[in-house]
Amino acid sequence: MPRPDSDEVDGLSGRRVLITRRADRARPLASLLSSLGAQPLVLPLIDFERAGDQAPLDEALDQLTAGDFHWLVISSVTTVRVLLEKAAQRGMALSDLVPAETKVATIGRSSRQVLESVGLTVDLEPADLQSAEGLLAVWEASSGRILLPQADIAAPGLREGLAASGADVTTVVAYHTVDYPARAEARLTAELPTGVVPSGAEVTTTLTPEEARAALDAGTLDAVVAASPSAARRIAASLLPLGRCCFIAIGRPTAAEASRIGLTVAATAKEPTPDGIVAALESVFANEGNSQ
Repeated sequence: MPRPDSDEVDGLSGRRVLITRRADRARPLASLLSSLGAQPLVLPLIDFERAGDQAPLDEALDQLTAGDFHWLVISSVTTVRVLLEKAAQRGMALSDLVPAETKVATIGRSSRQVLESVGLTVDLEPADLQSAEGLLAVWEASSGRILLPQADIAAPGLREGLAASGADVTTVVAYHTVDYPARAEARLTAELPTGVVPSGAEVTTTLTPEEARAALDAGTLDAVVAASPSAARRIAASLLPLGRCCFIAIGRPTAAEASRIGLTVAATAKEPTPDGIVAALESVFANEGNSQ
């Protein structure tokens, strides 16, 4: 399929957008893109596995259930999946794993929606910059105990910022970020609650790395979306050169990592949501048309 000329395109109509996530995680953005006439394509680049050593996580969750923490800080939807899986292993709901007196903070709207859908109240979420930096900007000085489950490759900024506020921060590896696909025996199996993410898998086409490479070489991809710094690194390692394909970052941390490793960032979503990414895409294509 040839790349459409700019004067043949109305907004996102006809645009081919590569989403570098697993199909289940790509569905909200893919559904929105499809509704706007774009063609979403999926190329999973990263995946997630359970932490190799489960003892520290299990010990921390025992303390959480016992009420030893004042705050639980959730930094990603994948962390929520880990907690859902752990709660199920213990024969309880996630809302039972977290005591009512323990406050919950998140750094993104998606995590909040999932947590609220399973009966948890989110007490703190940044309204503007949905990132670790955004959460720290609204965090008040605290001397309480905080549980922070994270990926093995999580940047230290959130932990250090919370500790600088006076809190006693317990960090624990909740999952490992790996190249796609994860090993079957280690892959996270917990699914997000029905209704939180669209189910329409039919709106996406999944590409192989070879097919993505061929499309880039042919100039038939309009944009590639990176939803995390690790995805940006995988794009740099496996998809360059991007040619005429524009790189879109889901947020500032992803954009910063992309720039650090030499990728040209065409646009950064102001909010790490499907609407935010679509707005970033529209701004790029509008500017492209104006430059013709």
